Amino acid sequence: MNTSNPAVFVNGGLLSMYVGRRVRTVIQVLRSERGVVVGKSTDNMELVVKGSPPSVPLSTFVEVIGIADGEKSIRADIWTNFGDTFGMTLIATISSANLQTGSLSTCSSEVEAAIF
Repeated sequence: MNTSNPAVFVNGGLLSMYVGRRVRTVIQVLRSERGVVVGKSTDNMELVVKGSPPSVPLSTFVEVIGIADGEKSIRADIWTNFGDTFGMTLIATISSANLQTGSLSTCSSEVEAAIF
């Protein structure tokens, strides 16, 4: 593991604070066209990811690591497929448990925010 150039974990709202720096984020892929992937960040902002995605098809959820080259864009050099249901199993389980116990707390949204 290379620790000489760590990447800051960001969402759409934080990305603008790190323009020119190495960042990492998880997006939900919305569309892909000509070397550009458009995705939704964990805080529901639309981000543009430039670069060469892997030769295998992208899954629904992808982690990208690269340089923030704008307030809403990243030039990625590392792409990692996280699958098509990233984090959803835990959210469904917690939501189901809340319904079964009659709890209407905000637990599931807090956990969702922590996971994403």
